[in-house]
Amino acid sequence: MRSMQVVRIIPLGAHPRDVSFQSLIMGLEQVLPLQCRVEAIPMDIDAALDSSRKQYHSTELLANLVSLPERGEQRVLGITPYDLFIPVLTFVFGQAQLNNRAALFSTFRLHNEFYGMPHAAETLQSRCLKEALHELGHTFGLRHCLELPCVMNSSTYVEDIDLKPADFCLPCREHLQDVC
Repeated sequence: MRSMQVVRIIPLGAHPRDVSFQSLIMGLEQVLPLQCRVEAIPMDIDAALDSSRKQYHSTELLANLVSLPERGEQRVLGITPYDLFIPVLTFVFGQAQLNNRAALFSTFRLHNEFYGMPHAAETLQSRCLKEALHELGHTFGLRHCLELPCVMNSSTYVEDIDLKPADFCLPCREHLQDVC
């Protein structure tokens, strides 16, 4: 019997506004056999800021997470309120190391207010859970899934996140059972 995977959740730069980490942890632990804990570590993320884009380079933030000393966890999940990018894309919701230890996502484009709509706390929380599951799925070796009813389906727009469930399709779930 494998021991339970431990995920250390780390706010990057600031605590994302209106996000309940307790609710996020409950959602993650309901879907995956994980034990999550939040750890506020002061990290200087300014080096990842591209001032001309007014966005943070997500690959550099991932490198910061990877460089953290391990404290008994198997995965590290960074959450930031700041907008993320990689050079070939306008933005990314998140990024992860495939089959490795670190993942992160941004809440910047998950707020309804970003799209000129009224605040919706449940929608924001649901989007955060889906992004966290998606990026952690990559760390467990899952690639983007072509099945629409799977959280590993890729998301170009926030509507794509809204359409997919906060769960994995059967083949992705079977993969996770083998590795978790």
